[in-house]
Amino acid sequence: MAYEFAIYEKRDHIAHITINRPEVMNALHPDSSRELSEIWDDFAADNDSWVAILTGAGARAFSAGNDLKTTASRNAGSNAGDTGRGPNAGGFGGLTDRLDLFKPVIGAVNGWAMGGGCEMALACDIIVAADSARFGLPEPRVGLAALAGGIHRLPRQIPLKLAMGMMLTGKPIDAAEAYRIGLVNEVVPLDELIPTAERWAAEIIECAPLAVRGTKEGSLTGLDVPLRAALRSSCPGLQAHLASDDAVEGPKAFADKREPNWTGA
Repeated sequence: MAYEFAIYEKRDHIAHITINRPEVMNALHPDSSRELSEIWDDFAADNDSWVAILTGAGARAFSAGNDLKTTASRNAGSNAGDTGRGPNAGGFGGLTDRLDLFKPVIGAVNGWAMGGGCEMALACDIIVAADSARFGLPEPRVGLAALAGGIHRLPRQIPLKLAMGMMLTGKPIDAAEAYRIGLVNEVVPLDELIPTAERWAAEIIECAPLAVRGTKEGSLTGLDVPLRAALRSSCPGLQAHLASDDAVEGPKAFADKREPNWTGA
């Protein structure tokens, strides 16, 4: 599928999504964010796409966030998450407000992930980082705030004091520190980044896709309620999995001592 500001490829149940504005460190303006929103819509609707890998073109940046030069020239947007499309378009990069996407998303962070770029990474379920990656929410340094989910997701993903230190100073951290504090799952050399993300994706695909989606949905929705209530609740994704052919295929394949044939149905 051809896009001007992104590369979108599908193979072996994996959707590869690459932000393609390396000349501006993959910063997003309204048109690029609009394209990404369309791509995420397609990924969510495609039954044959089970996992997505999001990265940026080139070696310098995953995404430097909001294209402030475009924002300033158009006098549009009041924060790093504003792409001029409104709250129902999926948020910054079409991803940060997409709270109903229960297919797994892997962020392959290949360089600077700043502002909205960091917020897109925070919206991913798994982050693999190149050893040259940097993460930060520098919006207060340019008179803005991380309103595309950063001020809410970061304190939920790392200890509060560490999150406040990053957010209130706007100072970035490197990949090693991000791994130490649990923000990323794995750090590898740049040339191993995409193969490593693909390895994670392949390991996810070994599992029943509806079980994976139900697990993600149940985990994330359960965070919104006390543990007792979460234990007594269910969610549509888990119910769909339990009623699926794959829920029958898994135990049968185990009993037959063979690999399961997942269909996602």
